[in-house]
Amino acid sequence: MDNIIEIKNVSFEYTDEQTVHTAVKNINLNIKRGSFTVILGHNGSGKSTLAKMMNGLNKPTFGDVFVDGINTRDEETEIEVKRRVGMVFQNPDNQLVASIVEEDVAFGPENLGLEPEVIRQRVDKALKAVGMAEFANSTPHRLSGGQKQRIAIAGIIAMEPECLVLDEPTAMLDPKGRREIINTLERLNKEKSITVVLITHYMEEAENADRVLVMNDGEIIEDGKPSEVFQNVKLLKSVGLDVPQTTELLYALKQKGFSVDTSKISIKDTAKEIAKSFFKE
Repeated sequence: MDNIIEIKNVSFEYTDEQTVHTAVKNINLNIKRGSFTVILGHNGSGKSTLAKMMNGLNKPTFGDVFVDGINTRDEETEIEVKRRVGMVFQNPDNQLVASIVEEDVAFGPENLGLEPEVIRQRVDKALKAVGMAEFANSTPHRLSGGQKQRIAIAGIIAMEPECLVLDEPTAMLDPKGRREIINTLERLNKEKSITVVLITHYMEEAENADRVLVMNDGEIIEDGKPSEVFQNVKLLKSVGLDVPQTTELLYALKQKGFSVDTSKISIKDTAKEIAKSFFKE
């Protein structure tokens, strides 16, 4: 499986009241095609800045970002980069532009200059993919937060990108809405082989990812499978992050002397681990 995104020696600086701040510091990172990667970090850790560089919205101050081998610095291929990597933001209201759901989803493909019948096919497929086909003729502002975000995702999917980068798409949603979005992303990744890069600070959203990155102060300080990363409880807490409640429970039991495997994350596996430990005791 080759890399769809390659980030080489990348730093990003911005100026605030004549003071230069480094938001991302000399990062090297490859994102494999078809993978599901979660980037965790507290506010100001640099994760959103990094996300925006993955589709050329931000250009690196130093280093290079390649999408399918295309350098995001090249202005002539900027549209090609955005066709390959679609971006979804925190507030769906900022991405919804039409008064009817299907018209909103059609907006991106129309801007690509596609034929009407092709647009119709893409809109139908995208709405079906996010489980919103029955709302095609609805008014977006009448939908719930989770439904709006699924429409925003459908609008990007209709452009048929190879990769979705989502910058805290569940931050404004209630737990039900968050679960809707994560289920949708996991299904798109598995069934459609769409590469997903999810930026979040909700630990539970990373449980089923292929890979978890943890950022702090513009740098990647952890990189591995969820079961590996979440075992570093002290490190995560030291940079202002929590761990899944299941990990927290197993970690507390281990501190009390119980023989438990702290790499378990799901509720089912955690329950089995606790039962096994208590049975042994």
